[in-house]
This record gives sequence, structure tokens and C-alpha cells, in this order.
Amino acid sequence: METVAEPITKTNPTLTEDWTVVVLGLLIIALSLSGVVIPAPAFGWKEGSDLTATVLSAKNGLIILEQFGFTYAIALIGAILTGKPLRSTLFGFPIIFGLTVLALVLAGNKTLKDLNLEAVIFSLGIGLLVGNLVQLPDWLKGALATELFVKIGLVLLGTTVIFGDILKAGSLGLVQALVVVVSVWYFAYWISKRLKIDDELTMMLASAVSICGVSAAIATSGAIQGDSKKLSYVISLVLITAIPMMLFMPYAAHALGLSPEVTGAWLGGTIDTTGAVVASGTLAGDEALKISTIVKFSQNVLLGVAAFAISVYWTYTKNQSADVQTSKPTLGVIWERFPKFILGFLGASLLFSFVLDAETVDSVKGSLKSLQGLWFALAFTSIGLETRFADLFKADNRRPLYAFLIAQTFNIFITLIIAYFLFR
Repeated sequence: METVAEPITKTNPTLTEDWTVVVLGLLIIALSLSGVVIPAPAFGWKEGSDLTATVLSAKNGLIILEQFGFTYAIALIGAILTGKPLRSTLFGFPIIFGLTVLALVLAGNKTLKDLNLEAVIFSLGIGLLVGNLVQLPDWLKGALATELFVKIGLVLLGTTVIFGDILKAGSLGLVQALVVVVSVWYFAYWISKRLKIDDELTMMLASAVSICGVSAAIATSGAIQGDSKKLSYVISLVLITAIPMMLFMPYAAHALGLSPEVTGAWLGGTIDTTGAVVASGTLAGDEALKISTIVKFSQNVLLGVAAFAISVYWTYTKNQSADVQTSKPTLGVIWERFPKFILGFLGASLLFSFVLDAETVDSVKGSLKSLQGLWFALAFTSIGLETRFADLFKADNRRPLYAFLIAQTFNIFITLIIAYFLFR
């Protein structure tokens, strides 16, 4: 007799997903400040002996279990608040977490780290591999709360964007960041529209290539409620192109006879991932490393402002109905469609910038940074599990690829010109 699977049912949500994210993100921060500081596991290793002695040690295993228990509880609360099937999260989240830990262990290898292969690409890759080789049961699909995981990570990201650090970035770094972000964003937007790329992908591409790569793409996707498959494609482009840029740009700067200051400003303003900027700056020397870090930090600081501006723009323009076309959106409509998770991001940033003392911030920032990275990794494992290879490599993806490469080429040259005049 054929058995019928038990249907996965939803309950009425208590909160929308965005408000749930704000609640959960601020709950994590509040727990950390009240003394519930979850230690960060060690995932770095060079050889097999390091792997067994450190990463796979009993002590580190207990820390990973502690982090699992904490995130598991948060995920269950999120499922309850959003009305998603609790059974799916109850049984599915441990599997997602296990695959994510495997990705973090692989990403912790020193050789792979030196290639700037970040954890999210391993999370995405493992998710894609499993999702395309195994037919996922419905209860596991119901646990793939990609948007929830990403947005929790973004709220926690706000704890690292300290307004006071803008001054440390230096006036020249901030000037370059502003000019580069604005000019490259608009060029990337223009070329994407010329190639007839859809609005969602255009916004993600423009933000990724102009601001700070992965984080900007994630923030933009959250602000416009973008398609997670499109986001995974943009992330792949960012990480893949960062590798050759990281390796070859320092040598190109040397061949051009650029000063360390100009070299650093060029690297920091062009390469899209912070890890790749640090790696390329190291290849170029100590002074170049310092300047590249300052410039990249300046761009990272602009992420919150950019996400806010993009969300307001999207709120005004994404609805193309006749009613909206004939009348201006009211403040009520803007508020209704405004992505509330950005309020959590800004609230966390303001709290850590102006309310908490330095000692308190130092006591929790390591734990929160680890949790932030974990939520992002969980999100990309989920994206991989729900994405088919055919969706990533279909012919329609050629135009976004061309747009990204053209925009990145423009970024390389315009940033070189700006860096030369500001830092020579």
C-alpha cells in the first residue's frame, strides 16, 4: 500500500519575517551583553595534526555544540514567530548546521584561506552538491529559511559598523570611497540596464561591484527582498573574480611604478572582499596594506547608508501598479514596504557606537562576529540546497556575467585614477 507523507503545515505568523529578524538579532545582542557570550570555535588548521589536535578536539567540539544549541534555539523561535512548520526546523536545522560546520572546517584550511576561498563559497558549494545529488524531503525544504538566516547575520553585522571608526579611516580614504562607490554603482547600474538585466539582479550586481562585495550583495538582496538564487550567482561572481585580482593587481601596481600609498588605495577601492584586500595589500608591502585596509574599511562603513538608500529607492519604484503610477507613495506605504531588518542593523550600530563603552564592546565582539559569520554560512548552505545547477549555468546568466566583468573593469580604471590624484 502506498503511504502518503504527512503534509507540512504552517501556522499563522505572530510577526512578519523582517520584524522577527529584528527581534532575534537584538535578542542575540542582548543575551551577549547580559553575559551569555557564546565562544567562537576554532576552524583554522594547516595539516592533519592541526585538524585533529585543534578543530576536532573535544574542547572545540563542545564549543561547536554550544554554538549549535544557541543557534538552534534562535531558529526554533524564528519558526514559531513566523508561523513556519516547527517540525521542519526541529529536524532540518541540525542537518543544515552539520553541512555548514563541514564547510567552515574546509574553509579553515590555511592553503585554501591563502587563496581567499571564504566560508560562504564552501557553504554554497556543499549545499549545491547535496541539493543536486539528493532529492530533499519536504520537511528539510521547509527548514531552509535563507532570508531569516541572512537578515539575522545582517543585524549582527551592524555591531561591527562603528560610526566613530569613520574618523580612523582618514579623510582621503572616505573621499575616495564616496567617489568610487557612487561612480561605479551608477556605471554598473547603467551597463546592466543596457544589457537588459532584470531590476533585482541589477541592484545586487551594482552594489556588489561598487561597495564591498559579498556583504553589499547580501544587504541589497535583503533590502529589496531579492531572489536567493540570483544572490548566490552574484556572490559566486564576487568571490571568483577576487582571486585573480588579489594575485595580479599588486604586481600590476609594481609594473606601473605606483607608490605604496596609491597601490594600497587602488587595491582597497577595487577588490570586493576584505580578505582579498588584506592578502593583496600584504603582497604589496606594509604601507600598501595599511592604506588598502583604510580604504576598504571606508567602503564597508558606507554599507548601512547604501542599504538604507537602496531600500527607500526600491520602496518607491518596485510597485508598478496603476495606482502607484498615478500617485506618490504615502509615508504609510513606504513604511509598510520598508525592510525592517535595516532598523535592527542601524540600531545595533548606534548601540555599539554611542552607548556601550569600549571594554563592553571588546568583551562581546568576537562572539558576535563568529555568530554573524555562522548565520551567513547557514544561509548559503540553504541557498545551495534549494538551487539547481541548471539555474546557475543557464544561458540567461551570460549577460549578468558580462555586466559584472565590464563594471569591474571600469572599477579598476576609475579607482586607479582617483587613487592616483588623492594619494600620490
